[in-house]
Amino acid sequence: MTNKNNNMICDLETGVCGVAGEEEMEIIDFNQPQKTIDVYYVTDPICSHCWAIEPVLRRFKEQYGHYFNFHSVMGGLLEKWGDGPVDPANGIYGPADVAGHWREVGEYSRMPIDGTLMIHNPVQSSFPPSRVFKVIQKHHGDEIAYDYLRRAREALFAFNQNIGEKSVLVDITNHLGLDGEAIVNEAEMPIGEQLLQEDFALARKLGVMGFPSIIMINEENKGVKIVGGRPFDYYVDGLKRALNEENLKPKQQPSLSSLLKKEKLLFSKEIEVMYDIDQQDINAFVEKELNQGNYQVKELLGELYFIINE
Repeated sequence: MTNKNNNMICDLETGVCGVAGEEEMEIIDFNQPQKTIDVYYVTDPICSHCWAIEPVLRRFKEQYGHYFNFHSVMGGLLEKWGDGPVDPANGIYGPADVAGHWREVGEYSRMPIDGTLMIHNPVQSSFPPSRVFKVIQKHHGDEIAYDYLRRAREALFAFNQNIGEKSVLVDITNHLGLDGEAIVNEAEMPIGEQLLQEDFALARKLGVMGFPSIIMINEENKGVKIVGGRPFDYYVDGLKRALNEENLKPKQQPSLSSLLKKEKLLFSKEIEVMYDIDQQDINAFVEKELNQGNYQVKELLGELYFIINE
């Protein structure tokens, strides 16, 4: 049994994809000097628990992003499926066994996941979409690379598209206003793998064994590592500990109209988390915040989502 294959396993209770057994939050110490607070988000395009924490992470970045520099790091969840069983103890013998787990994560988190793709046309490796992320990051910066990561997860988990396939990756990248063909072609060249291996080395240096992992490092070379999907307050508390500052001043949440214009699509859970509203109040809140002709309401796997009219 290889470690790479073990990394495909995600635990619903702990919110960790990968090797389990770590503390939810621990104090860590780094030796290289840092000038500012750095937050490293070690993740993977096909990590279901990373999809599940999208609502919380977005709010954390929106309200507390002025306290840190945010870095997304690719972790390499699945290089390829092996010939033998991945983890028979957990019932994972191949990609089809992932579908049920993904569906559970979607129901548990209310960030919907269809999952049937892994039965009929499974993603064979998370490395191709990860390489595309790195090439976009190299040429266009962190923000648009992060947008790509969101679109890729949305395509995979919610809309059942195989983000291991070149045509899907080209389409996602084109919709960001970039040259999808050129970027995906570059990602398939040696530079794509080189950039990806640099991220893997950084993830190892940060001591990451499961995804999602959030590592916050302060000017004293000390920090906090938070493993697995956690509630919003967990990340705020971690930031307070890393900064050694109890009284942080969050920014006001952006208006829903500006947020939806930026994101293009938001699930109900994402709006609920961002604005501290209950699920039953979502329609009234959206109707109050948005002009009726500016958006559409749709449903997927029992969850509402809202898309902007372009």
